[in-house]
Amino acid sequence: MSVRDLTILGSSSQQPTRMRNHGAYLLRWNGEGFLFDPGEGTQRQFIHAGIAPPTVTRIFISHFHGDHCLGFGSMLMRLNLDGASHEIHCYYPKSGKKYFDRLRYSTIYHEKITVVEHPIDQAGVVHDDGEFCISAEFLDHGVDNLAYRVQEKDERKYYREKLVELGIKGEAMRTLRETGSVKIDGKVIEQDEVSYIRQGDSFAYISDTKVCAGAKKIAEGATMLLSESTYLDEAKVMAEKHRHLTCKQAAQIAKDAGVLMLILTHFSARYLDLSLFEQEARAIFPNSFVAKDLIKFPFKKSF
Repeated sequence: MSVRDLTILGSSSQQPTRMRNHGAYLLRWNGEGFLFDPGEGTQRQFIHAGIAPPTVTRIFISHFHGDHCLGFGSMLMRLNLDGASHEIHCYYPKSGKKYFDRLRYSTIYHEKITVVEHPIDQAGVVHDDGEFCISAEFLDHGVDNLAYRVQEKDERKYYREKLVELGIKGEAMRTLRETGSVKIDGKVIEQDEVSYIRQGDSFAYISDTKVCAGAKKIAEGATMLLSESTYLDEAKVMAEKHRHLTCKQAAQIAKDAGVLMLILTHFSARYLDLSLFEQEARAIFPNSFVAKDLIKFPFKKSF
């Protein structure tokens, strides 16, 4: 089985601290590496995390505030230096194309990697290759800003004990898979009698925003939700002013959306004790956890 985990490469917001790098998050899943919002210093964080940069296959930029993208150009150059032979798919708000280009071509280097751009100007599905479906929703942060969701395809799972009981194996099993039914001892067995559809797991990422419809929609039923949580509840007025979430608001989104696990991140530099975020969030959504630089969260199959 391939690695399935979320690595926190950075968890700070606009201002990094001694303990927290600018935000950046790597989801490794089914042979792909999904890198979200590579802030300044992301390349170096890969070294500390012990992960090879060419693990990255797709890069997502939510918006073009510096703490969410200043590491993008250096990551492309590192992938180029390391000779990444696979395509690097990049997703970003279409209105920020000029910033994307400035970051990509900010210094002199001979580009050998293949960068595939996905500028987004409409919410909805932005990529579907049959293995993963990637969708985006717009958030409320005062600039074009995207939340992202990665959903694996559904799969049919068979009840082993029923197959054994009915004597379905070998060629009969092949027929069942290919045609949807099989005849055993004169009786037709339908595929639905001995199997079920397992809904694919999903990962959702919410960056800087006020509570809004886009945030709620992208989180719906997610296996894991990674959400900004810039302030504690005592600073909710400031959060509203700057179009950010408090940890309680993030937890409420998780609860209402029926997610399985919530990871809080993007903390204001004013906070040293992050356990307070976990306490406030867990009062609303018990399965909440604080992101800390360089830790990994297993991304387990939901069932």
